Amino acid sequence: MKTIYKAVILSLFILFTHQAHSQIGIYTDTPDNSATLDINFDETHKGVLIPQLTTTQKAAITTPAASLLVYDTDKKCISQNIGSEAAPTWTCLTLFNRQFFYMPSINISTSTLGASYIDLYAQYKTEYGTPMFASVGAPALIPHYLSPTDLYYYVTYHDPTLIKIDGIDANGVMRYTTLKKANYDAYMNIVFLIK
Repeated sequence: MKTIYKAVILSLFILFTHQAHSQIGIYTDTPDNSATLDINFDETHKGVLIPQLTTTQKAAITTPAASLLVYDTDKKCISQNIGSEAAPTWTCLTLFNRQFFYMPSINISTSTLGASYIDLYAQYKTEYGTPMFASVGAPALIPHYLSPTDLYYYVTYHDPTLIKIDGIDANGVMRYTTLKKANYDAYMNIVFLIK
C-alpha cells in the first residue's frame, strides 16, 4: 500500500513540477514543433476562416492581445493588433490601398503633336528590373511583377492642356494625344495597383 501512495505522490509531484508542452494538430498526427496549431489538409481548395468583425466590433474588443488577428469586413482586410492590450493599434495586413505604388517620374515628350503611346509596364519593368544603383548588400534587382496583367494602371495627374489621355489597355499601354508643345517636357503621375 505504501508503494501505491509513494507512486501517486511521485506522479503528482512530477505532474505539478513538469511543464507540459502540447500542440494541436488538425488532420496531422505530428504537428510541426514550431507551431502551437498545425492545420494540414490534403484538399487544395479549402482555407482557414478567421473571425469576421466590422471595424466598430473590432474596436470594441476589450484588451485585445498583441498580434490578435480578425478579418475587418468594413476595410476588407486581415487586421492585426500591432499595439498592446492596453493601447491597441490595428493595421490592415491585406488592405488594398497598401498594394499600390507610384512609378518614378517619367518624361513624356511633347515635341511631336498628335497621337502616340507609351508602354507603362515596360517602363516600370525597366526601372524596377534594372536599377542604376543599389545599397551595399541589396539584391541587384528590385522584385517586380512579371506580367503586365498583374497590375492595374492609373494616371493621377497630367496637364490636360498639353496631353489628352485616350486610354490605357490591360497590358499597360497608354495611348495619348499631344495637344501642344510645352516649354519643358510634361510630367504625369502614374500609379500601379496590384490585382
